[in-house]
Amino acid sequence: MGRLGVDLYPLRSGVGLDRVDTFGRFLGGSPANVAVAAARLGRRTALVSRTGADPFGTYLRRELGAFGVDARWVTEVAEHPTPVTFCALFPPDDFPLTFYRRPKAPDLEIHPHELDLGAIRAARVLWATGTGLSEEPSRTATLTALRARSGRPHTVLDLDWRPAFWPDPATARPHYTEALRHATVAVGNAEECEVATGESDPEAAARALLTLLAPTGTGPTGTAPTGTGPGAPGLRLAVVKRGPDGVLALAADGRRARVAPLPVDVVNGLGAGDAFGGALVDGLLSGRPLDEVLRRANAAGAIVAGRLACAPAMPDPAEIGRALATGSGTLPPDPGHPNHLSHPDHTGHTDHPGRFTHTPRPGLPGGGACLPKDGSP
Repeated sequence: MGRLGVDLYPLRSGVGLDRVDTFGRFLGGSPANVAVAAARLGRRTALVSRTGADPFGTYLRRELGAFGVDARWVTEVAEHPTPVTFCALFPPDDFPLTFYRRPKAPDLEIHPHELDLGAIRAARVLWATGTGLSEEPSRTATLTALRARSGRPHTVLDLDWRPAFWPDPATARPHYTEALRHATVAVGNAEECEVATGESDPEAAARALLTLLAPTGTGPTGTAPTGTGPGAPGLRLAVVKRGPDGVLALAADGRRARVAPLPVDVVNGLGAGDAFGGALVDGLLSGRPLDEVLRRANAAGAIVAGRLACAPAMPDPAEIGRALATGSGTLPPDPGHPNHLSHPDHTGHTDHPGRFTHTPRPGLPGGGACLPKDGSP
C-alpha cells in the first residue's frame, strides 16, 4: 500500500541530469516495486494506490498487470498528475533523486472509506510505508489499514524515510510510533531506524523498535515475552538494512541474525531495498530460518543493484539461487534463462550484456560510466 509513480533513469551514468539526453521509463514507487518483487518470487500480490487520470497512470496500471500485480485497488485522481521521479547515476553509492510530486501526489489521496478492509484483513502480508504517513488523507488511511490487522502477522511497516516529504524527523517520529503500534515487522535502513527511534547504532535501534511498545519487562532477551501472540501489541521482528555492512535482524522471541552482503558491480543502487523487501515477504511466508530469509533477501537486493531498472530487474527464485551459489550479485549471462527484461518497454538497457561498456570516472571509487557501445539508447 502506498507510493506509485514513473521512474525515469538516464541511459548514461557518471553525469548529472543536466547532461543526460536519453532516459528509460519504468514503473516506480517502493511499495509497487515490493509487490513486483514478491510476485516474481511466486506470491500473489496486489497494490493499493492511486495515479493521475493521465497516460502515465494508464501505463502504470498496465505495467502492474504485466508483472502479475493485481491493480484493482489502484484508482485515478483527476486533480493531480501521476508523479515522476528522476535519478542520476553515480555508481557505486550516489544516486540522487528528483521527485515531481507537487502540488500533491495521487498516492497521498488514498481515503480510509475507499479501503477494502476485508481484503486487507485477509491478506497474509500487509506492506505499508512511512511515506504514506506524511500527509492526509493517506496518513489516516494507512493507520486504518494497519489497525484493521489487529497485530496479525505479517503486518509490515517499511519506514521508508524520504526527507523531501517531511518538514523534519521530529515531525515524522510520532506518526511512525503510532504506525508501529499496529505492525508486527519493521524494516528500514540505519537512517530510517534512527528517525523512528532516535538511536543511531543499528543494534540499539533494532532493540528500541522491539521495545517501543512492548509491555513492561518484555523484549528480545532470549525468552519469548508474554503478549506476543496474534493480536498482541508490539513488533515481533526488527530488520535493519546496513548497506555494505549487510543486514541485522532481532526478533522479540530472542532470535537474531546478522548477514553479510553479496559483492556486486553496482549499476543503480535504487530498487535494491525493494527487492530485499519482496524477498523478505517471500521468506516470512515460507517459514525459513531467519538467517536464510535474510541471505536470500540480501541476494535479491544485490542482483537488482547490478541492473539499471527496479521493477523489471526483480529476480526470480532461480536467479537468487545462482547468486547464492556463486557468492556474487553480478550474475553471468544465462542464455537458457527467461529474460525478464523482454517486455517491449524494457529492452535495450544496461541489464543486457554486451550493449554497454564500463568507462572509468576519475574520483569515483570503483565507479564509472556505463555507455552504449554503439551510441544507441
